[in-house]
Amino acid sequence: MHKQAGLAFALCYPSPYKVGMSSLGFQTVYRLLNGMPDVSAERAFLPDDVRAARASGDPLRTYESARPVGDFAVVAFSLAYELELAGLAECLDMIGLPLFADERAAAPRPAPLIVIGGPLTFSNPVPAAPYADVILMGEAEKTLPELVAAIRAQPDLDALLAHLAAQPGFYVPSLHGTRLPAIAAAPDDDLPAYSQIRTPNTELADMFLIEPERGCHRGCTYCVMRRSTNGGMRLVAPAKVKALIPDDARRVGLVGAAVTDHPGLPEILRAIVDADREVGISSLRADRLNDEIVGLLKRGGYRTLTTAADGASERMRDVIQRKTKERHLLRAAELARTHGMTSLKLYMMLGLPGETDADIDELARFALELARVAPRVVLGIAPFVAKRNTPLDRAPFEAIDSLDDKLARLRAAVRGRVVLRPTSPKWAWVEYRLAQGGFEAAPGARAGGSRTGRRRWLTCRSRSPRCRYPKLPTPPFRRRRWRSPRSPPGRPSAGRRPERSPARAAATGSGARRSR
Repeated sequence: MHKQAGLAFALCYPSPYKVGMSSLGFQTVYRLLNGMPDVSAERAFLPDDVRAARASGDPLRTYESARPVGDFAVVAFSLAYELELAGLAECLDMIGLPLFADERAAAPRPAPLIVIGGPLTFSNPVPAAPYADVILMGEAEKTLPELVAAIRAQPDLDALLAHLAAQPGFYVPSLHGTRLPAIAAAPDDDLPAYSQIRTPNTELADMFLIEPERGCHRGCTYCVMRRSTNGGMRLVAPAKVKALIPDDARRVGLVGAAVTDHPGLPEILRAIVDADREVGISSLRADRLNDEIVGLLKRGGYRTLTTAADGASERMRDVIQRKTKERHLLRAAELARTHGMTSLKLYMMLGLPGETDADIDELARFALELARVAPRVVLGIAPFVAKRNTPLDRAPFEAIDSLDDKLARLRAAVRGRVVLRPTSPKWAWVEYRLAQGGFEAAPGARAGGSRTGRRRWLTCRSRSPRCRYPKLPTPPFRRRRWRSPRSPPGRPSAGRRPERSPARAAATGSGARRSR
């Protein structure tokens, strides 16, 4: 999608193309902006190889026209989670802009309006605040048209920010400080969000994404999307979901916090697989799985049945109000075996408040019990990271070597009969500091692209003028000293990437297009 318009947005994703184009929210904002009269949006992404891009000296450019991002009137970023703040800082630097809003205001050259939105705003956007002129809180379907109207009506930046600060759903850090306004909710008639462009070069290759529901009616105490957020779960009628799926879409992904709680899910799944399409679901609740649903998933190409336990034991699941019982997980294992799945994968957290070695022993015992039922059991294990706007907000992060000890205890107990795939406790600690941080966390994100910079931010205790980073506690080790985790490896650029646009597909009959 590429058009000329009076008001041009550069829509930036602070991770590489493959990740950004898998974001349903990012694609939805792209479609909404380009659907407004005399408004256009072009995309930009953090380069696959940031070091090579910096060495070239070329500024960050848009995907559609290769126009420098700094030439646009508005530069909008979508942030999914805390660790993408480092990519935000990288992008602003590669655009050639001062990173912080107060630095841009003092600069002699006028800068674009910097807007931030995305899922991170449901939790804690304050560490991103120093980078932004304005942050759109919550769901963008309502606030985007208001933002566009305000920009057109208020050419003066100070007047624009003062106007936006008085509107619901707009967080202006220079005026609000750390006081956050309420999260905006889209009208139900504006649902669902769905893909604008399909491309094979994403995490979800060539998959058309659509949400059959938004939000969640459950009360898990660790989750940002629990029932208290924007009124809980909002359903989209199955007929509307089915009508929006393009005829040429061969893979369909159903996205939402509680898709398996949708009462019309079997109808939607049956329509997809009866049309010889593959299907994917973002969240499978073990207590909702039954023979019909798993059978339809198998017909839709599923080979691994993935769900979540979250707590290491039934006691811990009760504590966090997860409500998933062992019988539900055993039933999932039986369904995986019955329908010829190759694996059962369970996601869970370690380090929840009150967790003991007895809970880890119960996890090991139950994982071996599952392994006697399912063909193969995989545990995806992540350290618990407390989020704002949840009942577990400000819960402490467990000592990193204590988490390592628990993983070692679990690994010894399952004796190779269960596959363990843990994520890094060190990266989780970085995420925790950002998730619980305020304005003082912004320099840490700025340093986040550098292992040395992040280590200094996390461990700096000096108050001298030479220390560029705020004083923060050292990482929670009981014995061992901090060693910074390695930066995630970059992926080689895929060069030109074919994409599919539903609008262009309807016009051409094929949906295929090439974009720079």
